[in-house]
Amino acid sequence: MIKKIKSNIVSSIKNKRINVFLLFFLFAFIILIFSKLSKSYTKTLALGIEKVNVPQEYIILNDSSKINITLKTHGFRWLKYAFSRPKIQIDFSQDVYKKGAVFEWSKSKAFLNNTQFDKQVELLSMSPDTLRFRYGVNLIKKVPVKINADISYNLGYDISGEMQAEPDSVTVVGPNIVVSKIEALETEKLSLTDVRSNVNQKVKLKLPDPGDLQFSEKQVILKAQVEKFTEGTLKVPVTIANVPAGVVLKYFPKTVSVSYYVSLSKFASVTEKDFKVLCDYAKATENQSFLIPELTVWPEAVKSAKVNQQHVEFIITK
Repeated sequence: MIKKIKSNIVSSIKNKRINVFLLFFLFAFIILIFSKLSKSYTKTLALGIEKVNVPQEYIILNDSSKINITLKTHGFRWLKYAFSRPKIQIDFSQDVYKKGAVFEWSKSKAFLNNTQFDKQVELLSMSPDTLRFRYGVNLIKKVPVKINADISYNLGYDISGEMQAEPDSVTVVGPNIVVSKIEALETEKLSLTDVRSNVNQKVKLKLPDPGDLQFSEKQVILKAQVEKFTEGTLKVPVTIANVPAGVVLKYFPKTVSVSYYVSLSKFASVTEKDFKVLCDYAKATENQSFLIPELTVWPEAVKSAKVNQQHVEFIITK
């Protein structure tokens, strides 16, 4: 028993020694790392180009432009660059000028050092010191939005007017050969069922592969006013057109029934004076004793309307 206790004590002491050793080793390693990272190092990097404020009417063709720069900075900054490599920002509104078929950027090492890097970074050299960007002319075109919607309404409800897209058009900017072929941009399909309230839905646009294309909008809002609808019926006078001179007609009935579908809020405003039913005598064939009534005028508030009478009988009295 005593031997076992003694053995446990010795083992515990040994483990503490190992833990203390590991702790000191870790501290030494951390100090070494900080010592290395605090020193300055020189290295050459191939950096990408970030183009800003490119005139909308132009498209830059050589997007893969790079510039090689040699920097001197401390290890902590190099560690940061290992995860996030910096880019040289070129402002096309002030840092470049047009020369023939290219935009040209030419800056001194001192300018780049003062504008692109902080005081902890020293720019030793760069290559090339001049960059040339080939460009093409963009086409700016405004195209309509084409609505793709499948909506069914609750019984007694319907859309008042037409569904609208906001905005109803999109500006497309890109190479002439591509943009000139775009006539409209369709929305992704909006499917709704049993609708009984106003529609107000964000819907994405079906955009072609962007490539060098730019779009003023990537989604639109589809709006529709939904109201309760009802059916009404009115007696509307019949008008006979194109009766030859010297011909006198007697016709029956003098009025016909017209059914119409309108929102409940506008039902009271609809009267028989808003409709016109016309029979065209010129369309009658020889020996025909009836005319076909046609609804030629109806109010905008009415969604649909029809004449319930199929024939208007007539006889020639003179």
